[in-house]
Amino acid sequence: MINTSLDVGIEGIEFFLGQIKSTNVDLSSENPDWDFDKIIERAGVYSRPLAEKGLTALDLGYQAAINLFESLHTNLSDIDALIFCTQTPDYLLPSNSSLLHGKLGLPLNVMAFDITHACSGFVYSLGIAKSLVISKLASRILVINADTYSKLVHPRDRSTRPLFGDGATATIISNRNMQLKIQNSSFGTAGKYADRFIVKNGGSKSGINKPNSNQPIETINGKIISENYIQMDGLGLLSFFNSTLPKFILDFLRNEDVDILKIKYFVFHQASRLALDGLSKSLKIPFEKMIIDMRDTGNLVSASIPVILAKMMKENKFQNGDLVLLCGFGVGLSWGVTLLQA
Repeated sequence: MINTSLDVGIEGIEFFLGQIKSTNVDLSSENPDWDFDKIIERAGVYSRPLAEKGLTALDLGYQAAINLFESLHTNLSDIDALIFCTQTPDYLLPSNSSLLHGKLGLPLNVMAFDITHACSGFVYSLGIAKSLVISKLASRILVINADTYSKLVHPRDRSTRPLFGDGATATIISNRNMQLKIQNSSFGTAGKYADRFIVKNGGSKSGINKPNSNQPIETINGKIISENYIQMDGLGLLSFFNSTLPKFILDFLRNEDVDILKIKYFVFHQASRLALDGLSKSLKIPFEKMIIDMRDTGNLVSASIPVILAKMMKENKFQNGDLVLLCGFGVGLSWGVTLLQA
């Protein structure tokens, strides 16, 4: 658990989404055998942004960063650390953070590194960034959360293709000009269930660095089983997080001596409508406090939470003193909770 008396928080957030709009009408024309009434009920997604051919998470993250620098009138020389959170890097090496460092022309004294967390990645990024400021290793940190999961999804996989979108966010964390203060964070991991969300090929274990065109593909109830693409045990994930997160969140708030009724907004990773409805019901969160905004973005992986925060900040949703609870959860299995205060 991370806690300190030093105030550290979010100066601003901007985002950049894939420029291709893939609607359910498009998917239905390609896959007339899919039951979109059921898909919409479970996923809650009507369209999703996809990156144009040839564009990567690095490209989306770069544009999000440019948008952020312009909106905050920030000089590149003021950044002294860069965290790039992605599971779809351009290369196995070098890191996306190094590539973005060069593309932005950041100073030589900037610390730059990647983390490979997915749906919990923004919460993890905030915790790491705050720790860097507290330890005085850095004072103003650029955090990029970006993924192009469409590259990991088989086009005929009914369980994943309707769900994921491509997008990136850029966030600056520091101890000045804070719009949202990072109060405290807590994290969890259940690595023994890692195979519930996995892409098996592409790393050292498989002995290859790119998808194997000879890899056999099996279809079971609309799910594509291939080691080249995302294999997601949706029911297994739902079961685990529905049984784990409510208690974890309540324990966190109890340790913080914060009544759950005092939370103004709950901004959870936009995993699916089914997942959010289940967690909302378990925690008895009022409809107006649980933010659900994935109708036209889908699941943006680690960018899902900061995209929502960016929209809410632009709409002046946060009043002085408001408490906001963030919860990211997914691949790993991993999860994290952070309390923000406006």
